[in-house]
Amino acid sequence: MTIHWGPPKPSQMMPSSWSTVLCVNKMEADLTGFNIDAPRWDQRTFLGRVKHFLNITDPRTVFVSEQELDWAKVMVEKSRMGVVPPGTQVEQLLYAKKLYDSAFHPDTGEKMNVIGRMSFQLPGGMIITGFMLQFYRTMPAVIFWQWVNQSFNALVNYTNRNAASPVSVRQMTVSYFTATTTAVATAVGMNMLTKKAPPLVGRWVPFAAVAAANCVNIPMMRQQELIQGICVKDRNENEIGHSRRAAAIGITQVVISRITMSAPGMILLPVVMERLEKLHFMQKVKVLHAPLQVMLCGYFLIFMVPVACGLFPQKCSILVPWSSARHLLCPKLCVCNLVEKTEVETKNHSPRRMKSGLSNVNYPFPIWNQSSETPSRPTPQASWISCSLIDNCSSGNI
Repeated sequence: MTIHWGPPKPSQMMPSSWSTVLCVNKMEADLTGFNIDAPRWDQRTFLGRVKHFLNITDPRTVFVSEQELDWAKVMVEKSRMGVVPPGTQVEQLLYAKKLYDSAFHPDTGEKMNVIGRMSFQLPGGMIITGFMLQFYRTMPAVIFWQWVNQSFNALVNYTNRNAASPVSVRQMTVSYFTATTTAVATAVGMNMLTKKAPPLVGRWVPFAAVAAANCVNIPMMRQQELIQGICVKDRNENEIGHSRRAAAIGITQVVISRITMSAPGMILLPVVMERLEKLHFMQKVKVLHAPLQVMLCGYFLIFMVPVACGLFPQKCSILVPWSSARHLLCPKLCVCNLVEKTEVETKNHSPRRMKSGLSNVNYPFPIWNQSSETPSRPTPQASWISCSLIDNCSSGNI
């Protein structure tokens, strides 16, 4: 079976519809009940998430033409409406979804700039990281490459921002300058402190600067989520309010993922290069040291981008004890609304008095009444709330 991926050639286009040229000898696939948004792999497992991000962060999608990306968007939208063109195969829809996820923002559906896409992390990251590791000795080189790296990170963070929490130009500017200053200050300060240390220690300075900058850049860029909270939903996908605690958990996971993404290459590669540069033939070809580091960084990032993105699930369920429900969710969300829309797990049916402040809530389920032997309603102990911890890779949103 030969399949031509992408939009049809002009001579093969069907009138008034998109189609894909298929040279097949078997009947059209049955797409009844096919859900294009359903994940292909189990997102509850680490391996399933790694496979998912390995698929959508494929660097080859960076070189796909604009026409093919537009075709992918049309195919995904038509599949959601259940009006796919005749002759469409499941493999084509999966390929279209791969292109759509790699190039279009999951919240807005807008096409993302190429450099900010997670699929560009491999080519962009390997070049910047390789040069940071190579040119770490002189102050001007350290400052320049840390600035380039933070500019790249700022663009990635903005491109993959959570559209539900808009970021102002002022916030982006403050975040950018704060992260850049932190990275440069860390790199310059540690370079000065490690002048008398073994050479290998100096090679690890760029990683320390990158890690420190990530701890500042991401929370600053997404500070609106920390201030206003992120949307929380029940298991029926009903929005029930916003949670600052969920935002803090999500942003912490994003920071950990970003640091994990760069850690193996920036920690292990200096050890490798320290030994290689002592070899006689390597001392004769110093001009090749930088390209070699860039290439080796690429090998690390091929695996570490999907692994880091898959460390944590994009949507998490958090246990909400009733004793802290009011503090977990924003004040605008009343306890009554929380009770009505979340699935309740009753763990203890023993009689107890309701705490003041909750006694006037009109619960839609039985509560125990201390003055009566008859249980009219059990006290809810905890509830699961699903919240999106997205970084739009972390899509969506590490």
